[in-house]
Amino acid sequence: MATVVVIGAGQSGLSAGYHLQRRGFTSALTDPGGPRTFVILDAGREAGGAWSHRWESLRMATVNGIFDLPRFPKPPLDPEEPSRTAVPRYFAAFERATGLPIARPVNATAVRRNGLDFDVETDSGHWTARTIINATGTWDNPVRPHYPGQETFAGIQMHTRDYVSASQFAGRRVAVVGGGISALQQLEEISRVAATFWYTRREPVFRTDGFEPEVAGRETIAKVVADVEAGRPTGSVVSYTGLAWTPYALAARRRGALERRPMFTAIEPYGVREADGSFTSVDAILWATGFKASLGHLEPLGLRNDLGGIRMIGTQVADEPRLHLIGFGPSQSTVGANRAGRDAVNALATLLDTDGFHLTRSG
Repeated sequence: MATVVVIGAGQSGLSAGYHLQRRGFTSALTDPGGPRTFVILDAGREAGGAWSHRWESLRMATVNGIFDLPRFPKPPLDPEEPSRTAVPRYFAAFERATGLPIARPVNATAVRRNGLDFDVETDSGHWTARTIINATGTWDNPVRPHYPGQETFAGIQMHTRDYVSASQFAGRRVAVVGGGISALQQLEEISRVAATFWYTRREPVFRTDGFEPEVAGRETIAKVVADVEAGRPTGSVVSYTGLAWTPYALAARRRGALERRPMFTAIEPYGVREADGSFTSVDAILWATGFKASLGHLEPLGLRNDLGGIRMIGTQVADEPRLHLIGFGPSQSTVGANRAGRDAVNALATLLDTDGFHLTRSG
């Protein structure tokens, strides 16, 4: 039993834990009878969240920036170190310094209402929570499109989630599908060692207006906020920002890898059927088609509207003040995740202080 159950220990979940601790919430693991307690449930075996699973060749010099965790500056990081080791090491140091109550590996499988409480079902037992901060990110919900004949393909198929390095495709003919940042990074890498064919549903838009991260970030957040407040499903980051001419994008262009093709219409055992009816032989397909919010465990709550979105007010689900989603919508960036953790905790602390929402638990 806990006053607050935080689901997920990536950047946003750690931020929420930090701010709960500062607000005087105690560990539900060591002080289960405390007046205000919290626990963080994390599916990973070790610290790092989704960063632990990033592809091997993604270096710190290439990532879009990691914002410091609350009052815990990053140490100097080697730009050539893989992000899959550098970021988890930093997260682990934060966990040790703060002593946050993290239970792992614990995978939340379903959340249901139970009077004034939530029942949180996991693969390692059952929790009762007065309120929930959900911080599960997107890594566990990859978008996997389906095309006719896909199951007949005789070659390799994998998603970005399973990608390790370009060496997996050396000497092959590879269809890279997707128009986002990861797709571009992986296309550039693979094109060094293989023949590549780039497919996207829409013509990619590269910014030519002098991309400024801070300005673009504010513009993007405003657009995403407008969507979630209206209950509309949010798109990918690139759908809001366009693509920047990064060093890896320029390298791919120089190599001729940015010759975009419209999406193929079908997959055959040894290749793909192009939009114009012609056939292209490929022996590998990389689905760099992104991710959506990993919220399957919240489905029993019926949060989605007819548009398929979840209407939000800040970090709060509009129709459920006891539930906050962070690392979601406008708070998917690392700086946004930190702020969202703080904002969710402040809102829940205020809610718990109000008359009519006291701490007497049902049952």
